[in-house]
Amino acid sequence: MNFGNLKLSKPLLQAVVDLGYKKPTPIQEQVIPKILLGQDVLGIAPTGTGKTAAFILPILRNLNYAQGNDPRALVFVPTRELAVQVYQNAVALSKHTDLRCCKLIGGVGKESQKKEVLRGVDLIIATPGRFMDLYLDGVIFLKKIKTLVLDEADKMMDMGFLPQLNKILEVIPNKRQNLLFSATFHPKVEELTEEFLVFPAKVEIEPDKVVVDLVDQYVYHVPNSKTKLNLLLNLLENESNYQRVLIFARTRETAENIHRFLNRKNVGVWKAIHANKGQNTRLNAYKEFSEGEIRGIVATDVAARGIDVSAVTHVINFDAPVMYTDYVHRVGRTGRAKNEGVAITFVSEVEHYHIKKIEDLIRQKIKVLELPSEVEIVDSSYEEKQAFAREIDRQKRKEDPSYRGAFHEKKKAKKNHPKKATKKTIQAYKFITEESEKKKKKSVKKRKRRK
Repeated sequence: MNFGNLKLSKPLLQAVVDLGYKKPTPIQEQVIPKILLGQDVLGIAPTGTGKTAAFILPILRNLNYAQGNDPRALVFVPTRELAVQVYQNAVALSKHTDLRCCKLIGGVGKESQKKEVLRGVDLIIATPGRFMDLYLDGVIFLKKIKTLVLDEADKMMDMGFLPQLNKILEVIPNKRQNLLFSATFHPKVEELTEEFLVFPAKVEIEPDKVVVDLVDQYVYHVPNSKTKLNLLLNLLENESNYQRVLIFARTRETAENIHRFLNRKNVGVWKAIHANKGQNTRLNAYKEFSEGEIRGIVATDVAARGIDVSAVTHVINFDAPVMYTDYVHRVGRTGRAKNEGVAITFVSEVEHYHIKKIEDLIRQKIKVLELPSEVEIVDSSYEEKQAFAREIDRQKRKEDPSYRGAFHEKKKAKKNHPKKATKKTIQAYKFITEESEKKKKKSVKKRKRRK
């Protein structure tokens, strides 16, 4: 099949050619006809398989041309970065039409966004928080909404957007088409599907392949954070194919520390991206990264779903994610647009638990690599060992609620296994027995005297 078979308009087909799309991906091939027919759709497909174009193209076809000032289609996404990515896709695909697209995101001033909406808009791509801000300010009128999209629905549920979504659903016309897309289908998404969709057509592409085949996945077992830094430096210094690299860390502080460490070691230019960074700083970093001006970005999961750079060669998980679906989206930043990619995860003793859960999710074992011999292995500090012990206790308690912790286990073990007799205990025992014998003899003598 080619895009010409999908009943798209000529301006859209020209935009597809301009973007270099050869033929529709499986999700596009199955979803576009259903959306054009007006059905509610639940689309589940691995990251990097073309989900954005799968819903943007038919929405633009149904909108057809600019009409009035009020929006007729809404797309909600969980992060600012993803909003920018979807918006750029929508602009590129609608460039031969007169349709007006607009993005509403936090981190930038509201006034310019208000002016853009008031000038007239057909399609809005937004994060729920900023959208509600402008709606409550009386800027957005929703009577003409015909299509509503939730993209990356699993992340929206994890990030606690349901209360905001419920408020939005209260003010949008009931008679509308609903589209829900996600890379994973966990219970929260299933619950949302029941509330949000009406007799949906479910399209699930390669359900057994949560991560695309073009991504090679590996794990290094690393004892602690300092050794992880040594391994990271070794890979970047000695492997020439690490050209455009995304490093994911669990916390903002860790991301900042890694980015400063790498810049000090002169292994290319690195930028840090996390929630404490301003929106313009984040967008500039993405631009420099996509254009190859910097070697890599160190980010928290705020970037896991917002980067669409086809040439990312490596994704490195400095910390294994504790939200296991985030692994899918981190890894999905490489192996895009039919390019091959590599995903590497550094796993400490305390993260073995998480990597097993991730393997269950992606339904495959991740290959373990040996640490290079030249990597210096640093001893864990006392504080780190204690933190590891507490976390391992927490993990065991999660699996077995009756588990009371390492301290109680040791106490129980001591009870079941009596101590070996030491010299002191033997001497004390002899002393006690001798004293008791003396007392017995004295009592016997007293009895004889009485008689």
